[in-house]
Amino acid sequence: MVGPLNRKHGFPDLRPTGPTRRTALGLILGAPLLGACAGGPVSNPFGPSAPEGPPGPQQQPLAVGTGQVKVGLILPLSAAGNAGVAAQSMKNAAEMALAEFQNPNIQLLIKDDGGSPQGAQQVTQEALGEGVEIVLGPLFAASVPATAQLTRARNIPVIAFSTDSSVAGRGVYLLSFLPESDVNRIVDYSASIGKRSFAALLPDNAYGNVVEAAFKQAVGRKGRIVAFEKYTADRAGAARTVAQSLGSADALFIADDGESVVAAADALTSAGANLRNIQLLGTGLWDNPRVYASATLQGGLYAAPDPSGFRAFAGRYRTKYGADPVRTATLAYDAVALVAALSKQQGGQRFAPETLTNPSGFAGIDGLFRFRSDGTNERGLAVMKVASGGSTPVAGSPKSFGA
Repeated sequence: MVGPLNRKHGFPDLRPTGPTRRTALGLILGAPLLGACAGGPVSNPFGPSAPEGPPGPQQQPLAVGTGQVKVGLILPLSAAGNAGVAAQSMKNAAEMALAEFQNPNIQLLIKDDGGSPQGAQQVTQEALGEGVEIVLGPLFAASVPATAQLTRARNIPVIAFSTDSSVAGRGVYLLSFLPESDVNRIVDYSASIGKRSFAALLPDNAYGNVVEAAFKQAVGRKGRIVAFEKYTADRAGAARTVAQSLGSADALFIADDGESVVAAADALTSAGANLRNIQLLGTGLWDNPRVYASATLQGGLYAAPDPSGFRAFAGRYRTKYGADPVRTATLAYDAVALVAALSKQQGGQRFAPETLTNPSGFAGIDGLFRFRSDGTNERGLAVMKVASGGSTPVAGSPKSFGA
C-alpha cells in the first residue's frame, strides 16, 4: 500500500505504511547490504544495454487491476539478456506496487516493446488506442522519443526510465537515477565540510561527459578546479597529470564503475599520489563490492540513495517472488505508486504538468524525488562512506527539498 499525503511537507509519501511499513523496518534493521549481484549500482547509464536487433514485441496484452484510470507500462520484456531480466523484475515491482496500494483506481496495461524504438512506437499506439492517461517507460533512451512523438500529439505525459537526460523534455519526465544528482550532492556536501579545491579524473565516454558538465557547474558554485583529466583504456598518462596537481587540491573526484574506479585509484598511486592525504569522492557507481574491497578507496565518499529503502523493498520482493530484484526495480514501483496516489488525491488534474512538477516532490522507495519542468529529476540523496565489507552513511537523505 502507499502512504497518505504528507501534510508536513506537502508531498505524497509513496512508501508503504501500516503492517507493510513495520515489516519493512524489521528488514531495514536485520537485512544484510545487497551487493552488485542484486542489481548493481544505481547510476550506471550503460546497464541494462539494449539488445542487438529489434525482436518482436510480446503479442499477448496484459492488464493488471480494474480501476478506471488506465496507465500504460512499456518495458523490453522480450529483449535478450540482462535487458529482459531487468524488464521482468520491473514488471514484478509494478504489480507489487498495485498490490500494496489500498484500493487503487488504476488499470495497468503492460506492453512489451522488445527493446527497440519500432516496438515502442507500436505498443505506444496500442496503449493510446486503449485510452491510457499516462505512460510509464520505456527503459531505453532510443525508445523514449519514439513514444514521445505519439504521446505529445495527444497531450499524454510520459514517465520514462532512461538515464539519458537528453530525451527528457516537454511532457517527458525521467524517473531514473541521473548522474547529475550524484555530482551535485557530493560536491555540495564536500563544500559543507570545507573542501574548496577539487581535482577530477573521469572516463572519456558518454557517462564521463555527463558527469563532467555537472561537475564543472557544481564546483563553479562552491569552489575551484585545480586539475581535470579524462582517460580512455590507458589511465596512466591522465593519472600522472592529476597526481602532479594534488598538492593544491582538497578533494579528488573519480567517477566510474567499481572495477574502473579501483584501476584509476591504482594508476594514481603508481603515479606517486598519496591518496590518504586527500578526500576521495565518487558517484553512485561506487556502490560496488570491488570498491569496498579496495584498501586505497577506504574512507572515500559518494552520493547514493539511502540503502535502507531498497533493503526493505528487496525483502518484500523476495517474499513475494522468491528472487532478488534488479536495482532499478524500485523505479517501476515508485512510478506505479505515484500514479496511483495522484489518481486518488488529485482528481482531474492528477497528471497535469503542475501536479507532476510539484516543487515539494514525492517520497519514494529511494527517498525524495521531484520532476523539473525540463523533464529531468532531482533526488534527495545520502552521502555514503566506503568501508571494508560495505558502506556507512555519513549524511542522511534530506527530509524535504530546500527552496
